[in-house]
Parts: sequence; structure tokens; C-alpha cells
Amino acid sequence: MRVKLRQLEVFDALLKSGSVTHAAERLNVSQSAVSVALSNLESELGFRLFYRSKGYFAPTSEALLLKEETELGLLAAMRIEQRAAAIRNNTLGVVSVASNGAAAINLLPGIIAEFQIEHPDVQIDLLVRSSRRIASWVAGRQIDIGLIDAPAPVEGLEIETIELPCVCIMRSDDPLASTAIITPEALEKRTVISITGNHPIDQRLDGLVAEAGVSIRRNVTSSYFAIARSLVCAGAGVALVDVVNGAAPLDDGVVARTFSPRIQFELDLIRPLKHEARAISEEFYRRIRERIETFERWSAEA
Repeated sequence: MRVKLRQLEVFDALLKSGSVTHAAERLNVSQSAVSVALSNLESELGFRLFYRSKGYFAPTSEALLLKEETELGLLAAMRIEQRAAAIRNNTLGVVSVASNGAAAINLLPGIIAEFQIEHPDVQIDLLVRSSRRIASWVAGRQIDIGLIDAPAPVEGLEIETIELPCVCIMRSDDPLASTAIITPEALEKRTVISITGNHPIDQRLDGLVAEAGVSIRRNVTSSYFAIARSLVCAGAGVALVDVVNGAAPLDDGVVARTFSPRIQFELDLIRPLKHEARAISEEFYRRIRERIETFERWSAEA
């Protein structure tokens, strides 16, 4: 069996777009080219990948089983192309970094922007995936650096666990904003935005408010800390989030206050185990670590 790169690209585009028309637009090829590539791939594999209905394509269970491996294969091919281009153009190279979301919105973009000013010839790829997938990619040397929720779920990684304080965020016109340190008692009868999936931070807070005999409302949830901040900005409630997203200077009318007792959010900064250090990725790793240190000191300086 010989599966071609173009067939994998078509498969991936159809998974993400759901139609031949949109897949062709993503790949900048004709619709007939997409149809032919898909037909050939299904013939090579020996099973159907999509159910067709009125122009839309729904993946079969077999297709979903291939989804992660396809992404990994395309990522490897992209890395080869990038490395070859760096060698050909005599540029410094490529740094790939991935985060599960906590750091991707309000931490890494600023570091990348500053890094590009000093290293304009370096290409930096930022991906957002689940912690498990990122850990697998880093262990497999498909990604240089990862920032994920601790604990890391796979082996083969060099891991530095970082403990960040959580902060309570609210609108600047909220009466709580006049209080320097927020305690569980201060949240009595307030709507506290939760993180989807019974997050450990929410579990810890719920335990503290129960010990204090306090009642809070949990009627708003969000998948990411950064989205929780947007909900706070919109007036949906207050939230307990990591200091990176909570104390980011976004000028959105949201302020962060120290929360006591301290609740910690743990991030794992990961690299491949026994990796061959490239100067440019080592420097980017150091920049991440230095920026995180400023947030580790936030509670003491706030």
C-alpha cells in the first residue's frame, strides 16, 4: 500500500471542511482533484472514509481512527519542508511550540512577537491542541517545545513543572475590585465562572467555599481561562483563573486580585528527552521561562 502526501492533505482538508468545495479551496486545487485523490486513498486503504450526503462529507468511524496519525504525518512532512527551506536559504531555522490553550492566548503571542523583532529570519509555528496530543508530538520530536497542563501524560519528555498562582478576576467597577485580597467569604452568592470538565482549580475552590460555609453560583462555564476572562468582561460573573490569563494587561476593564488561600495552577514546560539542543530553540525556551517567572512573582508584587 502506498499512501501519497496529497491524499493525506485531501483527507485532512475534508475532515476540517466537510465538503469537496471547501476542501478544494483550502488546498487551492480543483474539486475533481479532491474527488480523485479521495477515491484513490479509499482504494488504497480498502475502506470508506466519508459518508456523502448532498455535497457534505461526514467521517466514518474508520476515518476518525486515522485522524490523529494523519495530522502527525502532515506535521512531519511540514517540518521536513521547513528544515530544507532553512538549509537552502541559510536562515536560522524553525521553532515549533504548542499549547493546550492556557498559554496560547495571553502568553506565547507576546513572546513570539518580541522574538521575531530580534530574529526576523526564524519561523515560529504556534499550534493549539490537547495536552495529550502535544505531549505525544514533543516526545516524538515533531514539536520543539510544549506548554501543557500537569502532569504530562506520556514518557520521553524533559519536564519542568511550573506552579503559578491563581487570581480572582472581576470588572474594574465590581465592588470586589476595591479589595486587595479575595477570600472565599467574599464570593458569597456570587456567580463564579467555571472551567469546563470539572477542572482542578474549580474543585479546589469548591472545597474552600464549602469549608467556609459559603454559597456560590456555578451557572456559567467556559473551556478556556481566556474565554472566562471575556465572560467576566461582559459581566457574566467573576472567575478564578491562572495568573497568566488573569493578570495579562489587555485594557479590557478586567482586574486581577490575589486569592487567599493560594490555589496553584500547574503547567508543564516540556521538550524531547535527550534532545539535541539547537541554539535558536534553546533561546526561545529560555524566553518562555523568563516570562513565566514574572507571573510566578505576581502575587508578591501585586
